[in-house]
Amino acid sequence: MNAGQRELESSGAIGGARSRDALRAAQMYYLQDLTMNAIARELRTSRSTVSRLLSMARETGLVQIQVNNPSERAPALEQQIRLRFGVEAHVVPVAESVSEAEALDRVALQAARTIGPLVDSNAIIGIAWGSTLSAVSYHLTRKITHGSTFVQLNGAGNTQTTGITYASEILRRFGQAYGARVEQFPVPAFFDHEETKTAMWNERSVKRILDLQARMTMAVFGVGSIAAGIPSHVYSGGYLEPEDLRELETDQVVGDVATMFFRADGSHRDILLNRRSTGPDLDRLRTVRRRICVLSGESKIHGLGGALAAGLATDLILDEGSARKLIQQANL
Repeated sequence: MNAGQRELESSGAIGGARSRDALRAAQMYYLQDLTMNAIARELRTSRSTVSRLLSMARETGLVQIQVNNPSERAPALEQQIRLRFGVEAHVVPVAESVSEAEALDRVALQAARTIGPLVDSNAIIGIAWGSTLSAVSYHLTRKITHGSTFVQLNGAGNTQTTGITYASEILRRFGQAYGARVEQFPVPAFFDHEETKTAMWNERSVKRILDLQARMTMAVFGVGSIAAGIPSHVYSGGYLEPEDLRELETDQVVGDVATMFFRADGSHRDILLNRRSTGPDLDRLRTVRRRICVLSGESKIHGLGGALAAGLATDLILDEGSARKLIQQANL
């Protein structure tokens, strides 16, 4: 064994020991109500080291803190959404004075904390690129899995860029957080011709990605909307030509998931642009066991309503203002 190998093994051993110490400290502090001084004595270390171990436990996801406030409006909204739409809802309390960018960041943080415990070994998880998932990817906490794969749900290229850097960075952060393999989908977001898509879907390299998507155990996505305060990347990134936007208006489209469009009633089969989109077939997406939709911004509510009408989500993570708006819209 050379010096480099010994150093790596030593580093791994130290990292493992430190994780075990962080877990022990967290159990004593949060489950046994011991003080930091008492933990320091038991672990034969200093109080400052215990503080760092507890911080490590929170940062790596060993500890997740939840505040239950009986007077908070969020649980009532979650129950209403659950009963009305049949999805598991997570409403993030956000004051009306908070900017849309800050609200997105808070929702992204909650989404990252919700997704973490759901990521298991040997899972295949689909990720749709976009402004929302990009924000989520920055808040992921490290959790080691084995044999898991994150697969890109839709192509990211357009006439101005390949989109590879943007989409791959999102996937990379997910893969790095969970020690998982990532699989990019190196095709454009939309083909110019339906026939081109048909031909590409018969290529073995593309079929391999489509096969992974077909075996997904979980999918994570946002809802795209033209009217959003923070524009969805598909509408602001040069993916749609003016004639495409006019076509979507003619088809009465309210939003999209992974560049697959739908109407307010959830219908989508005869929307022309979907025939050229590289996003997942929405009927097939509905067969995925866990489908997590993350949304921030009341201007996306019409799109969210269409996604829920289409049955695309099993779990919904959104800000409080959007949750109230969703219920109000449903009661009209």
